[in-house]
Amino acid sequence: MTQTINQEEVENFEKMSQDWWDENGPCKPLHRLNPTRMSYLRAQICEHFKLDASVLKALDGLKAIDIGCGGGLVCEPMTRMGADVTGLDAAEGNIKIATEHAEQHGLDITYLHKTAEEHVKSRKKYDIVLALEVVEHVENLPLFIETAAKLLKKDGILILSTLNRTAKSYMLGIVAAEHILKWVPKGTHQWQKFIKPSELAQHCEDAKLTPVKISGMVFHPLKGDFEISESDIDVNYFMSCTHAD
Repeated sequence: MTQTINQEEVENFEKMSQDWWDENGPCKPLHRLNPTRMSYLRAQICEHFKLDASVLKALDGLKAIDIGCGGGLVCEPMTRMGADVTGLDAAEGNIKIATEHAEQHGLDITYLHKTAEEHVKSRKKYDIVLALEVVEHVENLPLFIETAAKLLKKDGILILSTLNRTAKSYMLGIVAAEHILKWVPKGTHQWQKFIKPSELAQHCEDAKLTPVKISGMVFHPLKGDFEISESDIDVNYFMSCTHAD
C-alpha cells in the first residue's frame, strides 16, 4: 500500500471537525492532556536544541510540522512558543476549522489539506516533526514513519505519541474513555491498532531513525489531570527520535 491514510478514520475525524475547540466535546481528553503534552514537548525540544525553556518564545527560529494536526490544538501553542508551524491533515474540515481559529486569534500558521506523503514531494525539511495521537489511525505505519523521517532535517527531532497495546490501555482507552466516561465517541479507537513501544521503535529504526527517549503520560482520576511518567508507559507514551548517524 502506497498511502498512509485510512479513509474510514479520516471520515470519522471529518465528522467531529466542528468540535475541536469544544473543551467538553469529543476532544475533551485532548484538551485535558494538552497542557501536560505541550510542557513535555517544550522541554524535549529545548533539550535537543540546547535552548532555554524558560524563555517565552523558546522555539524562535525553528520550523515545525504537525502531521495530523486536527483543529490546531498543538499548532497554536507551538506558534506561541515562537516556532514557524505547518499543520497537515487529511480531513479537509479539520484544516478549515484550524485555519479559522488561528485567524481569530491572530496566529500565523500554515495549514495544508495534505497527507504526509503528498507533502514530502515538496522536499521541505523541518527542525521538529510531530505526529501526536496519529500513528494508531494510519493505514501503513512503516510508510508513515519513513515519510516523517524524510520531512526531518538532519539534526532535527521527531516526536511521536500514541497508545500502548496492553490490557490496561484497553480498559482505560476503550472501556473507560468511550463507554463509561463517554469522553470520546464509541469506535474512536481500535485496540488492535494500538502500538507497543518495541514495535514503534523497530519501525523508526527501519526508517534509519534512532529512538532517544520514551516517556509515559499518566491520568490521575482524582486530580482529573495528566502527568509525565518515566516508568509507566502502559497507556499513553511519547517517543522521541533523531536521524541515525
